[in-house]
Amino acid sequence: MPLAAVTLDAGGTLFDVAEPVGSTYARIAARHGITVEPARLDTAFGDAFRAAPPLAFPGASPTRLADHERAWWYAIARHAFGDAAAAPGFDACFADLFAHYARGGAWRVFPEVPAVLAELRTRGLALAVVSNFDQRLVGLLAELGLAPLVDAVVYSGRAGTAKPDPRIFRDAVAALGVAPERALHAGDTLSVDVEGARAANLHAALVARRGVPAVVPTGVPVVRTLRELPAVVGTLA
Repeated sequence: MPLAAVTLDAGGTLFDVAEPVGSTYARIAARHGITVEPARLDTAFGDAFRAAPPLAFPGASPTRLADHERAWWYAIARHAFGDAAAAPGFDACFADLFAHYARGGAWRVFPEVPAVLAELRTRGLALAVVSNFDQRLVGLLAELGLAPLVDAVVYSGRAGTAKPDPRIFRDAVAALGVAPERALHAGDTLSVDVEGARAANLHAALVARRGVPAVVPTGVPVVRTLRELPAVVGTLA
């Protein structure tokens, strides 16, 4: 059965931070009288992010969703800053950080992405972004010029479930009106993107921008950039 849709991860697949998180955190913290070492912050942020619970709030009231999302990121920031989070200016610092990452300038689109998305659409494929993200994602895709190139945006904060849970992938293909087995998901994390998509009966491709893992499941194509994705799609057409 030929492919009818492609779903794509956001961060690490379509775009990335414009500079290391630790550098951004340290620079903005300095405006609030907080001195922190960028490299230490970068490591601590990564540790906190990986240890955090899923960015999803099943059963949450839609009117409170933004509060839940903000609290999730606040907990990560406090962990990353460590003792420095006790500084009087921390709450104002966090507010600036949260606003910063809502703006397109905080991110950079990988150079091949717009042309690849346009090519996939010319092939008649429906496209969706599927991401463990909060409601800022919708505005970011618009600011980064990617919103007109996709048909649906499914993010964990609103979906109530996060990758690798198969339900978020099923939500995405349902939004596109496509059966799971007629969709391919491309993302940069084996455990989150590839395994989750396959559990939902989608095809999956690994986007290995930072290097190919030592072990990749049999039958999972690996691309170093999205420029290689149309060829993978062609093999499944």
